[in-house]
Amino acid sequence: MATMTENAIVTTVKSWPERIRSFYNEVRTEMRKVTAPTWKEVRATTTVVVITVFIFGLYFAVIDYFIQHGMTALFNYFKSR
Repeated sequence: MATMTENAIVTTVKSWPERIRSFYNEVRTEMRKVTAPTWKEVRATTTVVVITVFIFGLYFAVIDYFIQHGMTALFNYFKSR
C-alpha cells in the first residue's frame, strides 16, 4: 500500500518539469496574441468609465435623497402620534 502511494508521489514529482515547460510554452503562445491598446482606445474607454461613474454617482445620490427624506417623514409621522 505504501509503495503504491510512494510511486504515485514520485510520478507526480517527476512530471513537474514537463508540466512547467508546457505551461510556459502555452503562456508564451498566448502572449504573442496580446496587443496593447492604442492611445485613442485608452482615451475612449477612460471617457466611458468616467461618464459611467458620474451617472452611477448621480443615481445613488438621488436614491439616497429620496430614502433619507422618506425615512425622515416616516419618523416624524410616528413621532407626532
